[in-house]
Formats: sequence, structure tokens, C-alpha cells
Amino acid sequence: MSNAVVANDINSDAIPASKLSEDWLAVWIGLLIFVLALVSIAGPNLLGWVVTTSVWTGLGSALGSTSASYAKLGGVGALLATYIALLAVLSVGAAALKIDVKRFALAFTAAFAIAYASWIIGNYANFAAVTPADFKKFGISWSLRLTNEGGFIFALVAGLIVGNFFPRFAQWLKEAIRPELYIKIAIVILGAFIAVTVAGKLSLAGSVLLRGIAAIIEAYLIYWSVVYFVARKWFGFSREWAAPLASGISICGVAAAIATGGAIRSRPSVPVLVSSLVVIFAVVEVLILPFLAQTFLSHEPLVAAAWIGLAVKTDGAAVAAGGITEALILAKNAGEGIQYQPGWILGTTAAVKVFIDLFIGVWAFILAYIWTNHINVQKGAEKARVGEIWQRFPKFIIGFVLTFALAFYAASTATPETLVKITPAIGTANTFRVIFFILTFFSIGVLSNVRVLWREGLGKLVAVYLVSLFGFVIWVGLLVSWIFFSGVKPPLLN
Repeated sequence: MSNAVVANDINSDAIPASKLSEDWLAVWIGLLIFVLALVSIAGPNLLGWVVTTSVWTGLGSALGSTSASYAKLGGVGALLATYIALLAVLSVGAAALKIDVKRFALAFTAAFAIAYASWIIGNYANFAAVTPADFKKFGISWSLRLTNEGGFIFALVAGLIVGNFFPRFAQWLKEAIRPELYIKIAIVILGAFIAVTVAGKLSLAGSVLLRGIAAIIEAYLIYWSVVYFVARKWFGFSREWAAPLASGISICGVAAAIATGGAIRSRPSVPVLVSSLVVIFAVVEVLILPFLAQTFLSHEPLVAAAWIGLAVKTDGAAVAAGGITEALILAKNAGEGIQYQPGWILGTTAAVKVFIDLFIGVWAFILAYIWTNHINVQKGAEKARVGEIWQRFPKFIIGFVLTFALAFYAASTATPETLVKITPAIGTANTFRVIFFILTFFSIGVLSNVRVLWREGLGKLVAVYLVSLFGFVIWVGLLVSWIFFSGVKPPLLN
């Protein structure tokens, strides 16, 4: 895969080819899944056919439908139904985005097949089994103990193989390789899952959210200024390069780098190259940080959760890494007899990331105002407008807030009889969230052509990223996470 592929994908987000952006498309698809899932509370289960994968030793037992009412479909039938439904909805979205629907459909078919096959492999018992009871159940003597969400890593590795060893195939897949779209849909659905999780623990949820606000101060004031200083003073980069680098490394990866590049009117190649590095280093973090969190922070699970949200610099990689971290930490604690409720670690990571995302538009406006009025002053140049805050605001967050608010209201006001139905309904929607995670991991891998790191002129960029991320950002993020979340535990299972 060449730079052109990365640039094509990034530019499709930065300057949509139609009035509908990927942000808004993610909102509508996420809300559609959420609403259809809620229908099952009072009516038929419209989404119970979606495929789910269990830990397995015999492939025949790997797949099934989410709801027993669709058991007649069988595992393969549920997988085909899920593929057809996703293909139909996403093809309509592709048409709305002015993408060639036929090319998208063909590419999505191949991407879905490879990504979900990777997920199935990751659920093999010798990779995913965790507890002694699992070992006994599946008749195995060893396991990598990755949990079933280790399948995300297999999808990522499959994407890396495609992106780095089969560049022509990666180029052919490019219409369907849209990690930002997939992860934004997943985050919209995640809002409902988090809401149902926290509805019964309001005091703890409020405490987590208040602590998450600290991420804004850290990312925008501490991180950004230090990375900007390092790029300018230590490595001699111009302001045009230093500002997108600082945003990409310290705030929210691709989206922040693109917004900053637009705000300061940099050349288009600047945020594209920075974004390429962001994606590549995010892959490295996903492969390393969850396992470090499990090893050293298993008894401080929310410290680990916040750290992942602050350290991993793309939405897709951060939330996905939060999911892996949760699975690993819950498994390790379960082995020690401590059963935490699932959802809190991932929810904390997502909350921290969303808080950071919320202010991208504001930060881009501030930078645009400073650059146009004080740094790069040009006669007749258009001044930064307050309306740009909305223009640059990540719209998918609206979907996250909506699903969170609606699901929270439903769960907190429901009778016990209705609440029993709400939880599995949101669980069905959450199955789609997992599938979009799988597609995100595969897409990130395909876009991560590590050879780009060795191209002429990128050596200093890599050096800035290495020094800033591994010399400063990760460790300050760990310190701040420890200060605000140390001693705060998820609730135990009843």
C-alpha cells in the first residue's frame, strides 16, 4: 500500500465528497442499530439473528445467533445474515458518500471475510481460554490466555500482513478500509452499553466522569505544549509541522492532526504524513499497552483504563485497546477470585477519549485564530470564525450522547420486569459494536504500511514521535491516571 492509499482514506474524512460526512453516517447507522435493538423490549427481536462467536475447539460450535429464537439459522446462517445486513446498510451509506457502491461491496465482502475469520481464530480455546474451568471444559492443557477479545489482535495482524505484503490487494480493498467510520459507529452503540452498565451505580459513574475531565487539561495544555516545544526546539521543525505533530501525538491522532492542519492552513501533505505515523504507532501501542496494563495495573483497573484512553492516540485503537485491557484484567482478577462487573474499564477508556474529542473543534478554532491573527498574518485573509467550532466538532459524539441518554433513561426508570429485557436488547446491539471493532482493527492494520517510516524525510518525524510518546506522553498519562483513579474500583459481580 502506498501513501496514496493512506491519503485517500484520510482525505475522505477531511473533505467529504457529499453533504453527508462519515461522522453523520456513523450517527445514523449507530442509532438505527440502537433503535432496532430496543424494539425487542416490547415486540419481536429484530436483531437476534446477528452472529456471535464462542470460545471453541470444534469449529462447528464456534458460531451461533445472539438470540435463541433464531437458533434454526445455525452459525453459518447467522454469519451470512449478518454479512448481508451490514453489506446492505453500509452500501447505502457508501452511495450517500458518493463512493462507487460496486467497488465498495466487493471490497467489503473480502474485508469482512478476512476480519471475521481472524476473530474466529482468535476465539480458539488455546488462544482464548483463561480459567482452570475453561481448561477443563475444553480439554486443553495450555492457552495464551488472550480471552476471546484476543481476536482483535488476530484481525490487526491480518491487516498488517495485507497492508505490508500485498500492496495491490490493499489498494483494491481501499474503498472498504474505513477505520474511522467503523469505530465511530461502534462508539455510538457503546454509549448505550455504558449507560446500562452505570445506571445502577450512579455515584461511581459520576466519580469516573468527573475524573475523566482531567484528561482535557492534560491533553490540551500539558501534552500539546511539550510536544510542540520538542518538535520546534529539539528537532527544528517549522510551525507548520510542529502544530499538527503536537495535536496528532498529544490529542486524538488522525482527527486532531487533520483539524489542526486545516486550522493553520498547512500544506495537505503535512497532516497526511503525520496521520500515517499516528496510525502506525497506535498499532504498536495496541500490541503492547494492554498487556503492560494487565501485568502491572490489574489491581488498579480504572487507572489502567484511563491510561489507555490518554496514551493511545486514535479513537479506534484507544477504544479497542480499552476492550482488550478490560478482557485481560477481568480474566486475571477472576483467576484470583475477584469478579468485577464488565463494562467499567472499557467505559472509562471511552469516556476519557470522548472528553478529549469533545474539544477538538474548540482547539482547532483557537489555533486558527492564533495563526491567522498573530503568526501567519496575510492581507485579506479570512479570519477564524466561531462557527468553525461546530464545523470541526466530531459529530459522532452526538450519537454517543444520544444513545447514552436514551438508554440511561430507559434503564433508570424501568420496572424490574422491563429492565430484564433492556439488558439483553442492548447486549444484542453491543454484538454489532464488537463486529465494527473487528473491522476497525483489520482496517488499521491494512493502513499501517510500516515501510512508510523509512521513506526519505520521515526520520525526524519518527524521532519526534518516539521521544514524545514513549519518553513523555505515556508516563505522564500514567501518573495523571494514578492521581485521579487510584483506589477507584469497578463494582463487583453479585
